[in-house]
Amino acid sequence: MLVLGIETSCDETAAAVVRDGHDVLSNIVLSQVAAHRPYQGVVPEIASRAHVEALMPVLEDALRQANTGWDEIDLLAVTHGPGLASSLLIGVTAARALSMRLNKPLTAVNHLAGHLYSVCLDPAVSDPDTLFPLIVLLVTGGHTMLVRMDSVTDYRLLGQTLDDAVGEALDKGATLMGLGYPGGPEIEKAATGGDPARHAFPRGLRGDRGPAAGGLSRDRCFSFSGLKTALLYLLRDHPDYREGAELAHVAASYQEAAFDALLDRLERTVREEGARHFACVGGVAKNKRLRAKLEEAAARLGVQWHAAPMAYCTDNAAMIAGVAGAVALRGVPPEPVDEVYPNLPVAAAR
Repeated sequence: MLVLGIETSCDETAAAVVRDGHDVLSNIVLSQVAAHRPYQGVVPEIASRAHVEALMPVLEDALRQANTGWDEIDLLAVTHGPGLASSLLIGVTAARALSMRLNKPLTAVNHLAGHLYSVCLDPAVSDPDTLFPLIVLLVTGGHTMLVRMDSVTDYRLLGQTLDDAVGEALDKGATLMGLGYPGGPEIEKAATGGDPARHAFPRGLRGDRGPAAGGLSRDRCFSFSGLKTALLYLLRDHPDYREGAELAHVAASYQEAAFDALLDRLERTVREEGARHFACVGGVAKNKRLRAKLEEAAARLGVQWHAAPMAYCTDNAAMIAGVAGAVALRGVPPEPVDEVYPNLPVAAAR
């Protein structure tokens, strides 16, 4: 089964062709980072206009790279949420038009389901079913959550951030430090040679003080608002920390605090759920320091850990086409593409 995936949930215009839910034949991603960098964040109007201009060339490149024609595609898949409404509309509108023009079935895909499935695109994972039950730490610019996957189509939310996502906290932290955008890679670069224990930043939500929003356990949830505030006050009192070796110490300590919060909840959840595997997916999963800490956690827990391949960590269409193909091969009918859902939760993912 050949699936053509379309992803326009935020500021990447992406298309990919994936065979049988696993073999990535092409994966084209056109980033808009340069266009948004002057604003230190994504501007929805700029993003949607860029999608309009780029989507058809990106689709044609994906088919060309896959050495595939339009008539060979068996299924179209498009992200319908969560994300920026104006960006999602571009992809959904194009996908519906293609479906009608080509007379091909179309299915809607939850962007978060794509991220969860991205670990299954690792060529070393020949059979995703061998990973389950799998605890997944999903860390992006807009989401931070813990999910238990029992199959490609069966998973439930275990914990999530109660304020900012970790990627957002890194972006805002980078702005406070006077670094560039996007903040995660800039902080990782600035932290080189820094002492991660130099500054005692908070890890957030220490102790279980009752249920969190949605009935989730607080000791499986995250908070990064206090971390940002601590950085704000430190730099207010020590403006010289934005330069030289001191900046490296601040960046390393800030990054370490954010990742310690992630690992604390992840390790607790893996133990409580009795899982033999855990994974980390999403854009923040590209960070080398985080990957080193995940490796150490796996050794402490005596379990295996998996990461989405680097090419599939940030927003891409291979994960969308991949999960759509995997679901279709299990006999699940296509999800109607009726409208976009900017706040679509993981519980509604396919």
